[in-house]
Amino acid sequence: MGTFHLKIIAYDKIFFDSEAESIVLPAIDGEVQILANHEECVIALKEGEVRIGTTDGKMIPAVCGSGFAEVNSDNQVEILVDTIERPEEIDVRRAKEAKERAEERLLQHKSRMEYYRNTASLARAMARLKEANKYRH
Repeated sequence: MGTFHLKIIAYDKIFFDSEAESIVLPAIDGEVQILANHEECVIALKEGEVRIGTTDGKMIPAVCGSGFAEVNSDNQVEILVDTIERPEEIDVRRAKEAKERAEERLLQHKSRMEYYRNTASLARAMARLKEANKYRH
């Protein structure tokens, strides 16, 4: 299988910067898998699971926030997301508290902007909890 250069950048860190065989991303219209020599495109991402297939055959799971992925014609993929972390890095207690706060704020019926902000917070917290629970035994 061919490889491509993958760089994943969050606002506070470079999460991954190496060759990869594949990546599965949570696009706003469903999961998208990118392999070597993929056609050029830009993909809008939502909160959810990311799976990176490394050149040594391992799979790196992660959970990301919203962002964008750009696939270039020179076999490079660059992903910009607001957050990304491995399941073992997720503080489950903090994610549960964030979920509860977002649910409580949604019930308060504030402005439209606050509604969108709170639904995004709720989606991010639920994605983090889902991924943390999936990979913990």
